[in-house]
Amino acid sequence: MSHTELGRVDIKDLSITLGRGKQAFEAVQNVSVSIAPGEFICLLGPSGCGKSTLLGALAGHLPASSGSIRVDAKSISGPDSERGIVFQQHTLFPWKSVIDNVAFGLKMQGIPRNVRHEQARDLLKLVGLAGFEEHYPAQLSGGMQQRVEIARVLINSPKVILMDEPFGALDAQTRIMMQQLLLRVWERFNTTIVFVTHDIDEALFLADRILVMSARPGRIIENLAVDFQRPRDAELLTSEAFMHLKRHCLQLLHLR
Repeated sequence: MSHTELGRVDIKDLSITLGRGKQAFEAVQNVSVSIAPGEFICLLGPSGCGKSTLLGALAGHLPASSGSIRVDAKSISGPDSERGIVFQQHTLFPWKSVIDNVAFGLKMQGIPRNVRHEQARDLLKLVGLAGFEEHYPAQLSGGMQQRVEIARVLINSPKVILMDEPFGALDAQTRIMMQQLLLRVWERFNTTIVFVTHDIDEALFLADRILVMSARPGRIIENLAVDFQRPRDAELLTSEAFMHLKRHCLQLLHLR
């Protein structure tokens, strides 16, 4: 299997129950979907609909109650560096420099310091942080911290990147800049991305397909192809075609 064929995700009849006893509830119900290698998928739905729960199962952090998840025909049995994850709040080590945060995954693999730092510098340049190698997370803005997170995930060459509202805490201008950066990174690496959001504009701007989820228990109520030409820029956000799909998504979410 070539690199460009890696990252296929197959979810079949997946249900996830959270809690125990009388507190147990079904968070995700009977989800089936296939994601092609290199595809950019957004999970869109209201708060509490099971988007993050589904992402947690893809990451290997949550078990399925029934059904299955496979990546490249292999069942998920737990967390794995082949599936990188970026959260809304950064998980950087505050006592480590930016370059050591990015290179940490390679350090755990026993890669020599000079080799891992060279790769980390290349990725920091890619995400626009050349010159910040020796800074610490607390010295960076929120957008810069998320750039470091993206570089830290990329250095492990994951087959799939899972993103849980990674730009949700950023201001509007920084958020658009980060979306554009993410698309440039994705177009370069051609890695499968599953991106959770409750923001319709964000989903339409980023995705090849949007999986629209219902209120809890989360089900996929529409598998929506987003055929806007790439590369995409901010002008797309005010186009007639964009507004048409946005109205459609609003109707789906308000009717459920």
